[in-house]
Amino acid sequence: MGTFDDRENAFENKYAHDAQMQFRAEARRNKLLGLWAAGLLGKTGSEAEDYAKEVVKADFEEAGYEDVIRKVAGDLGSKATDAEIRAKLIECEAEAKAQLLDE
Repeated sequence: MGTFDDRENAFENKYAHDAQMQFRAEARRNKLLGLWAAGLLGKTGSEAEDYAKEVVKADFEEAGYEDVIRKVAGDLGSKATDAEIRAKLIECEAEAKAQLLDE
């Protein structure tokens, strides 16, 4: 049974690692999106960082990323369309994953 237990533990560890990496990538994606939106809002420095944290926190409202889109779209108003925000979210996700791989 040792081999079976070892395989089971390996699968559980991989699943936990993958889930943690996904969470980190989503949080970083949201932060990058928040920093982009902060720039459009004219925020810089610590004000931009604080806004990015608000965007990260918005993702905890419901499953998926619609809560993030809603927050950013509501804050940006006419400064960016829904399509632009969604495109930027996808771009930020790719950048976030690349940054995590480089760590």
